[in-house]
Amino acid sequence: MALIFRNRPGLVAYVTCGDPDISTTKDVVLAAAQAGADVIELGVPFSDPVADGPVIQAASQRALDGGTQLNDVLRLAREVREQSDVGLIVFSYLNPIVRFGLARFCAAAADAGVDGALVTDLPIEEAGEYIEQMRARSLATVFLAAPTSPDERLKRIAEMSSGFVYAVSRTGVTGARNDISEDARELVGRIRRYTKLPVAVGFGVSTAEQFATVGDFADAVVVGSAIVKTVESAGKERAADAVADFVRGLRGATAGAK
Repeated sequence: MALIFRNRPGLVAYVTCGDPDISTTKDVVLAAAQAGADVIELGVPFSDPVADGPVIQAASQRALDGGTQLNDVLRLAREVREQSDVGLIVFSYLNPIVRFGLARFCAAAADAGVDGALVTDLPIEEAGEYIEQMRARSLATVFLAAPTSPDERLKRIAEMSSGFVYAVSRTGVTGARNDISEDARELVGRIRRYTKLPVAVGFGVSTAEQFATVGDFADAVVVGSAIVKTVESAGKERAADAVADFVRGLRGATAGAK
């Protein structure tokens, strides 16, 4: 299966669920969808988010301090699905899913109306049972592809992915950057040799200009830290409106955006 990107380029918006609280996250998700996000990554807070930079690390810790767990994220997904058909991807590290129970997670995600998941620290070499359980519930399995991945590994990632392939724009952790690495354009071209799935580029996109630049060569663009920072800066009362304005700003930089 491939997720539907109604816009060109598609926008995948990441939120840390529970920061500042689940109710605000729901408002932010619905506002982002209304403003033009095609897919929302529902970030599950985790104590050791090694792939994430300081903005998302801090948001994750705030959400954990507030008591947010995986079951809260799945309940949030169900509530969002009752009001929106936006694509929903659970973005998690493996530990919360293992603690929850893999089969139980897949069943609960499907029942909640989730479209798929991205488990950031699950390598494809160890993902057999995960893929089997996810596909049994018709859930997309999104995997990360890095610029350092050799072609044979990119081929395997493409074969095991469904929904879309997440192309990491550069090595390192998440977070805003001043420019987009040329590695990203090359990586997208390499991935497209092995799959017809949409390719989304993430890590480092934070401005409308960067969004437009990446959108010239990728099917979709992932924006995470900039949205999380917007929520933090705006505060609980203004978070949803601020994120909607930010998303519209990203969309305004691309010709033909809907």
